[in-house]
Amino acid sequence: MHLKRLSFVPDYEKQEYPYGLPLFKETLTLSFDAPVTILAGENGSGKSTLLEAIAEHSGLIRIASADDDDINDEIRRFSRQLKLSWSAKTKKGFYLKADDFMTYARNVTRMRAEAAKRLEEVEDEYRDKSILARQLAASPYHKTIGEIEELYGRGLDNRSHGERFLAFFQSRFRPNGFYLLDEPESPLSPMKQLSLISMLLEMIKEGSQFIIATHSPILMAFPDAVIYSLDDLPLKSIQYDDLEHVRITREFLNSPERYLKHL
Repeated sequence: MHLKRLSFVPDYEKQEYPYGLPLFKETLTLSFDAPVTILAGENGSGKSTLLEAIAEHSGLIRIASADDDDINDEIRRFSRQLKLSWSAKTKKGFYLKADDFMTYARNVTRMRAEAAKRLEEVEDEYRDKSILARQLAASPYHKTIGEIEELYGRGLDNRSHGERFLAFFQSRFRPNGFYLLDEPESPLSPMKQLSLISMLLEMIKEGSQFIIATHSPILMAFPDAVIYSLDDLPLKSIQYDDLEHVRITREFLNSPERYLKHL
């Protein structure tokens, strides 16, 4: 594990977001004793806030956030109050919110299109100049297109949303990395969620660590993951079968009419 421990001491004088969340109204201690840690809990329990604060504190790249202003000022200040203990801090990895992925995919497509357009303009502008001058002018745009194609082939737009999501992970996961994933199940079918688990298992063999906020009982079942339910305070690890998400999903699948008749 890269990140071993997180601790937070509340500021009782502050009631605004995120200090007003129940999770941050008391001393918080989290130990990361497994390559995969699952953060479960209802909407508004603080899962995304905690992940974003860890990402900000540790300096992780945020996928789809080219502008530093995208980081909420409150989160930036809050992150400084976290204490993180590392065994071996790595520069490899990223923080990804599933909601940001479409923005990222559009940015990649736009960058490739702009580079291709500039190549056409260079050909026109340098028509009467030397081959060397034309090659030098075109070089940055060839490099941009080459890097995108090396990562994603012909691009991310040629696939379904879920396939693009998995292709992104396949291309960007690196050994010995530290990854924060916020609801990665959002664009994925149950079968594709199993494919993601398979990818994560391979990356764990190569020294990577993952902290995942999720509502998915499939991802919560990750082998040997440590699970924290942010609905149950003070925070402690919980068994898979004791999770409310798992219990309700299981009961619904066994008898959907039992739930639907009351709606």
